[in-house]
Amino acid sequence: MGIRVAVAGASGYAGGELLRLVAGHPELDLVAATAHRQAGAPVTAVHPQLVGLDLVFAATDPATLADADLVFLALPHGESAALAAALPETVRVVDLGADHRLRDAAAWTRYYGGEHAGTWTYGLPELPGQRAAIAAATRVANTGCYAVATTLALAPLVAAGAVDPADVVVVAASGTSGAGRAAKTNLLGSEVMGDLSPYKVGAHQHVPEIKQATGATSLSLTPLLAPMPRGILATVTAVPTGSGIDPRAVLAEAYADAPFVHVLPEGAWPHTAATLGSNSCHLQAGVDVDSGRVIVLSAIDNLGKGAAGQAVQCANLMLGLPETTGLSVWGVAP
Repeated sequence: MGIRVAVAGASGYAGGELLRLVAGHPELDLVAATAHRQAGAPVTAVHPQLVGLDLVFAATDPATLADADLVFLALPHGESAALAAALPETVRVVDLGADHRLRDAAAWTRYYGGEHAGTWTYGLPELPGQRAAIAAATRVANTGCYAVATTLALAPLVAAGAVDPADVVVVAASGTSGAGRAAKTNLLGSEVMGDLSPYKVGAHQHVPEIKQATGATSLSLTPLLAPMPRGILATVTAVPTGSGIDPRAVLAEAYADAPFVHVLPEGAWPHTAATLGSNSCHLQAGVDVDSGRVIVLSAIDNLGKGAAGQAVQCANLMLGLPETTGLSVWGVAP
């Protein structure tokens, strides 16, 4: 028997990816998958890609999850806190929702509404000191998808004093799986294919999380819905401080020992297909020849490094395993 793991909210896209990763993990034993409307249905009725996984969705309640050593919560924002509070302290929890990411209660209320549930250890191992903090934690708040793509591109530059933290602009395109599995007219194939559309312009909920994680003090994020199932490509620009620091060199040094963050060779630019199915982030940096702004391109799989893969990476650290266990550095192509 391996380490007993349960997934709550397993009928969604992130939940399905968690099931795939946990089922293929050499040290984890998948003992429960829960859902709301799909309770009682075979997992393969919702996730046919998991053929051979002989498991039925159970109802999402604390009794079903309390027997696990570690629980992943892949629930809508605002639904994790009550369930997590009902689980024994001996059960480790990784929350893929936003409930426990923010330190600022006012920021939570402004962007999400309702009462702030408190702050857990932030689940981005590549930030300074976070590997040790995650390894020592029993409760970890997984990152948002836009947040990890932007933070990995920006945080080392702010920390090095290479860019002005008060002038950061991000334009990021995401695949439709980032909007969840609920049926919505704007996510129909006929609406999405052949189109690129903005949403939550100037008011996306990942802004306070990115500022908290990077040290940026002012940040404009424009998210775009792209006609693809999964992936994020973020373009992050900032004003250099005039220190003459090479932004690519800063990133390369920051992630020299990070197994999932790859600063590409000079002249190569990230693209989403190269990260598909992996837990990797691809980065490249340069300087705009006209404006002089620093430009960093960041590509991830939003269901990998942006959600389920990141959660498994954190779980590995919490369980004392190598952080790469059960995760792929390489994408799937074509």
